[in-house]
Amino acid sequence: MSVRINDIAPDFTAESTAGTIRFHDWLGDSYAIIFSHPRDFTPVCTTEFGAVAQLAGEFAKRKTKVIGVSVDSVEEHGKWKRDIEAFAGSPADFPIIDDTSLTVAKAYDMLPAEYYLPSEGRTPANTATVRTVYIVGPDKKVRLTMTYPMSVGRNFAEILRALDAVQATDGVPIATPANWVPGQDVIVALSLNDQQATEKFGALDIKLPYLRFAKQPQ
Repeated sequence: MSVRINDIAPDFTAESTAGTIRFHDWLGDSYAIIFSHPRDFTPVCTTEFGAVAQLAGEFAKRKTKVIGVSVDSVEEHGKWKRDIEAFAGSPADFPIIDDTSLTVAKAYDMLPAEYYLPSEGRTPANTATVRTVYIVGPDKKVRLTMTYPMSVGRNFAEILRALDAVQATDGVPIATPANWVPGQDVIVALSLNDQQATEKFGALDIKLPYLRFAKQPQ
């Protein structure tokens, strides 16, 4: 069964490079980004883990924890981390889950509908679709998902932008327009009429009766 937006993110207990992780307990009252990979020591994934390592301070500013998932063992993850850190020039201090059992991949529906997984000699191609991103809120609900093919490296600047948009609209009757970045105007929800919207957000920039902009709430 697929994991959809607003579903409770599946809880799991797994070993990681930071010890045993009980996901919901580990999450606490933070946001989290889960990003998964089909195998250690793969070229695109190494650049992606490196990008996350370099953005550690940005995630911390947003009170967001990051956790990687890969279908290899903690021992292999430890070896791979050395390559990641050498490539990125930054420490990869976030946990990397040991998902050799594919427990997390299956719980989050990261595998294709008809997958074949050999017990030995598994290659990245066998788990190719285990390249997903989930943003999870403090309420443990899935807020956003992205899935990538093996040939396309993830844009973590966009993932950070999407996190900003999720946090900006969380519990507030606004949405963000295409290509929005923090500080730009936001769209006022249709649940508010013009008078209510003006009282709450100040002057409106009404482009269309159903498309009304306001300054981003602080």
